[in-house]
Amino acid sequence: MARGGQDLKLLGTWASPFVLRAQLALSFKGLSFENVEEDLGSKSDLLLTSNPVHKTVPVLIHNGKPICESLIIVQYLDEAFAAAGPALLPEDPYDRGVARFWVAFIQDKLLAAWQKMFMAKTDDEKAEWLKQTLAAVDVLEGGLEECSKGGSFFGGDNVGYVDIVLGAAVPWVHATEALSGARLFDAAKVPLLAAWLESFGALNEAKAVMTDVQRLVELAKMKQAAEAVAAVAAGDN
Repeated sequence: MARGGQDLKLLGTWASPFVLRAQLALSFKGLSFENVEEDLGSKSDLLLTSNPVHKTVPVLIHNGKPICESLIIVQYLDEAFAAAGPALLPEDPYDRGVARFWVAFIQDKLLAAWQKMFMAKTDDEKAEWLKQTLAAVDVLEGGLEECSKGGSFFGGDNVGYVDIVLGAAVPWVHATEALSGARLFDAAKVPLLAAWLESFGALNEAKAVMTDVQRLVELAKMKQAAEAVAAVAAGDN
């Protein structure tokens, strides 16, 4: 049960950075919740009825009412539990607009290129998408400088909306380095983001819900092996 007897249930899967966004928001707001692990290969009736449009996770169920999509969930928690924990979105309308801009940039530029790097079939494709990912990281370095106003986080001295969204990618940042050796937040190139990575990961609220990196690495290797077997099988036909 959450504060004030509010019933909060989160439908998700452990490896999803989008689910982790909701978990981080809940953690930083100091809200208790029931974490329900979904099998996306055999989706539960609860998931299908709670999100009949997309049939995906995360879904936050608050007092029996579902809220879908990770960014909407984070904003909902900030508004519905305004008195709980720190505010995630800035109060000033301009600062709020800037935060939303950088969240859209992370979503549309950084994560989009990064995902395509993982899905690339050839070394040349992977190299090109890595180049685009690193280019987005370089731009985001300027975003952190703008938003932080000298603090350690995008929210300044405290974690905010952009920190939650980017923070959900932290385990995969470390997993990417373990899998390919690629350092996305290289201190020599993006010192502010490199410092942010360490500062955010060290927070107790982040540690409480953060995905295990080694488990992600093992999952990625299993998927790569399965794809390799499938490719060989397809070649034999």
